[in-house]
Amino acid sequence: MTVSTVAKIAYDDAEVGTELPAQTFPVTRATLVQYAGASGDFNPIHWNEKFAKEVGLPDVIAHGMFTMAEAIRVVTDWVGDPGAVVEYGVRFTKPVVVPNDDEGAVIEVSGKVAAKLDDNRVRVDLTATSGGQKVLGMSRAVVQLA
Repeated sequence: MTVSTVAKIAYDDAEVGTELPAQTFPVTRATLVQYAGASGDFNPIHWNEKFAKEVGLPDVIAHGMFTMAEAIRVVTDWVGDPGAVVEYGVRFTKPVVVPNDDEGAVIEVSGKVAAKLDDNRVRVDLTATSGGQKVLGMSRAVVQLA
C-alpha cells in the first residue's frame, strides 16, 4: 500500500525520545454543545448536570471521542498532515469533568516518539491529563513520515 503524505517531519530527523510540542485545550459547556451538534452525540451526561450526577458522575463530562480528537491534534500539528496518522487508539481512563463556570476544564496533552518502525513510520505515545488526572491510557499513534 502506498501512502502519500505531506508530512513536514522526515523519518531520518525523528529520533526515539523526541518530544512533541505540548498543548492545552480548554473545554467549556459551550464546547460540549458544539461537539454534540457536530457528532450527533446528545447523551445527557455531556450537557445535563442533574442527569450526570443521577447516574453517578461528579458533573457533566466531555465526550470521550472529543477528548481523543483533541489529543491527536498534538501529533497532527507536529507532523503537518492529519492524513499521515495511519493508526490511533486510546483507553479512556478517567472522564474530563467540565464544571458549569467561566473556566470549564483543560485537557493537557504531551507526546514523544516512542519507536521508529519500518516504512518511514514512527509510533508516538501521548499523555493526556485534566485536573491532574490521566484521562487517556495507552494513547498511541502510528505516523507516516516523509
